[in-house]
Amino acid sequence: MRLRISHATTYRYEPAATGVIQILRLTPGSHDGQYVAQWQIDVSTDARLDMHEDAFGNVTHVITHGPIAELSISAEGLIETHDTGGVLRGTHERFPESLFLRSTSLTAVNPTMAAFARELRSESEEDVLGFLHALMTQVSEHMTFDEDPTTSGTSAIEAFGLKRGVCQDYAHIFIACARSGGVPARFVSGHFLRSDGRVNQAAGHAWAEAFVPNLGWVGFDAANCICTTDAHVRVAVGLDYLGAAPVRGTRYGGGAETLTVAVKVEQAGRPGGQTQSQWQS
Repeated sequence: MRLRISHATTYRYEPAATGVIQILRLTPGSHDGQYVAQWQIDVSTDARLDMHEDAFGNVTHVITHGPIAELSISAEGLIETHDTGGVLRGTHERFPESLFLRSTSLTAVNPTMAAFARELRSESEEDVLGFLHALMTQVSEHMTFDEDPTTSGTSAIEAFGLKRGVCQDYAHIFIACARSGGVPARFVSGHFLRSDGRVNQAAGHAWAEAFVPNLGWVGFDAANCICTTDAHVRVAVGLDYLGAAPVRGTRYGGGAETLTVAVKVEQAGRPGGQTQSQWQS
């Protein structure tokens, strides 16, 4: 499948900020099941834009700029995908999978979550893949998709207690419980082609990858209760959202900050094209 993607982020500062630094993780990579045919990043001002790779191998761009009242960042391109049954292959892994057993403040568990994971793990003690599928189903059933109650700083514990949240929260809960059950798991940021015809989205998408012995990393999209398909475009990975956020940074001085994000994902040649994927984004 050929997917056309655009991602636009605009910051406005009133009064102007005296300086900004932004780290962008907006550039997808090629691997089995995903080929980057075209991709470009543009910024609205003559800012310095340095490209690097972070510790996890994500392509990053760093923007630094002096006094500024408005900054717009756009990324767009064409990605070719095919379905691999959720199994990730062809990536360069810099760390052993055991690194992704490490808990963070966003992916810690409380006793209730630990018991939740332990019960599922005991039911499929020798079947890691079965445990992960059961976990994805249970997280999906436990949660209700709701954009209002959580933010980018909401932890898995908080979202689990609320029983509501967005794709980021589903991913954090899945990751926290998988790690609690002894299975390495990590956060993935990217894009998702919805099946309901909605091309314009308010944000990118997020899901999790977990490591299955003899199989490797497998993508689990708990918000949609599916393993990843050719409707998913993988951009960046991290221990949690903070390590894979599309745009993250800081500013100096200035007054109120306003942030707007607009994402468009469509099948190339078929605006609003349909797939067999679900609808949460």
